[in-house]
Amino acid sequence: MLGGLSLAAGQRPEGEERKTRLYLLELFYLKHGTQLGRLHNYLSQAVLPALNQVHAGPKIVLEALVAPHMPQVAMLLGFQSVAEMWQVRAKLQEDEALKKAFETWQEGPEPPFEQQHNILLEAAAYSPEVVPLDPPPKTPRIFELRVYHSPTWRQLKALHERFEGPEIKIFHRVGVHPILYTSTVIGPNMPNLTYLIPFEDLAAREKAWSAFAADPEWIKVRQESIERHGQIASVIQIALYRAAPYSPVR
Repeated sequence: MLGGLSLAAGQRPEGEERKTRLYLLELFYLKHGTQLGRLHNYLSQAVLPALNQVHAGPKIVLEALVAPHMPQVAMLLGFQSVAEMWQVRAKLQEDEALKKAFETWQEGPEPPFEQQHNILLEAAAYSPEVVPLDPPPKTPRIFELRVYHSPTWRQLKALHERFEGPEIKIFHRVGVHPILYTSTVIGPNMPNLTYLIPFEDLAAREKAWSAFAADPEWIKVRQESIERHGQIASVIQIALYRAAPYSPVR
C-alpha cells in the first residue's frame, strides 16, 4: 500500500530535497457551548507559542464555516519526516508550561472536545511549500479543503498526473491557487488526493470555480481523462474554513 502511495504521489527528481514532506491534519469535532472558545484559547495561548519554540515548519489553524461536523477546528502542521514529527512531540511533552495549560484545558463542566481525528498526509512531488503571506492579509482568508477519493491506486496516480500537468495551469489562470497537494498515508477515504485552497473571500471562491467549470480547456482535459482512465475521482468531499486570527498562515 505504501509503495502504491509513493507511486501515486509522484517521485521527486534525483537530488531534490523537499523541506515539508508530511502534514499532520488534526480535526477537533466540538459541540456548541464552551468547547470552541476553550480550544481557541488553548491553541493560541499555549500550543502555538510552544510549537514556535521547537518547530519552524508550516502551521495553520482553521475554524469550519461549512463542514460535515460543526463546530470544528482544524490544525495543519508540516514536517520534513516522521522522525521530525516525533522529535517535536517529545520536546512538547517536556514543556512544563504546556503541560499546565493542557491540564487547565481539560478541566471544566464538559469535555474539551467531542472527538479528535488525526490524518497523516504526504505532499505530492509537485506540491509547493506552505509559507505565510508577507505582509499578512488584513482579514483571515477562506480556506477550502478538498478530498478526491479514487477507486484504485492506478487511478489516483492518473489523478495526480492530471493535476501536475494541465489542471494546475488552468487553476492558476482562473484564480484557484492551492497551497498544497497531498495523499493520505494514514486516515479515511484512501486512496485520495487532498488539497487546500485559500481565497480572499467567498465571492472570490465563487468567481474562480465558476470560471474553472466553464473553461474550454478544462472541459477538454476532463473528457480526455475520463476516456483514458474512467472516473478517477469517484467521491469529492468539500469543507470550507476561515483562518483563525492567530494562525501563522492566514
